[in-house]
Amino acid sequence: MKIDELNWEILNSLQQNARETFANIGRKVGLTPPAVAERVKKMEDLGLIEGYGAHVSYAKAGHQLKAIIMLRAFMGKLKPFLEKVKSFDEVVNCYRITGNENIIMEVVLKDQSHLEKFIDKLIIYGECRTHIVLSNVISNAHIKPS
Repeated sequence: MKIDELNWEILNSLQQNARETFANIGRKVGLTPPAVAERVKKMEDLGLIEGYGAHVSYAKAGHQLKAIIMLRAFMGKLKPFLEKVKSFDEVVNCYRITGNENIIMEVVLKDQSHLEKFIDKLIIYGECRTHIVLSNVISNAHIKPS
C-alpha cells in the first residue's frame, strides 16, 4: 500500500487522538467520513495501524519509579528469560538488542524496595544495569513520512 499524503494526514490525526471521529478527521483532510473510514480500515487490514490504546500515567497508577534495565544474559539463559519476561507485570516494554547487552526493558515500580526485589528476580538470568528515569524528554513521538 502506498502511504499517500492523505493517509499520512489521517495517521497524524489518529496518532494525536485515536478517538477522533472520522467526521472530524474528514474535515481536516478534505474527505467524507466514509472515505476516511475506508482508508483507516485498509491501513488496519494491511497492518500499518497495529492497534489503539490509552496512555496511562504510571505515577498516578501508583508507580513512583520508572527505570530502564539492561540485561546481559548468562550463557544458556537468554531463551528462558525471553519466556519469563512476559510474566513480569513491571515490564512495559522489552527489546532484544545487539551489542554487549541482550535485553533492554522499560519498567515501572512502586518504590525502591520493589526495584530491589525485581532486580533479584532478574539476576538469575544475567548481569543487570539499572537506570532510573528522571523525566520524559520525548514520549510516544508520532511516526512521520520519511
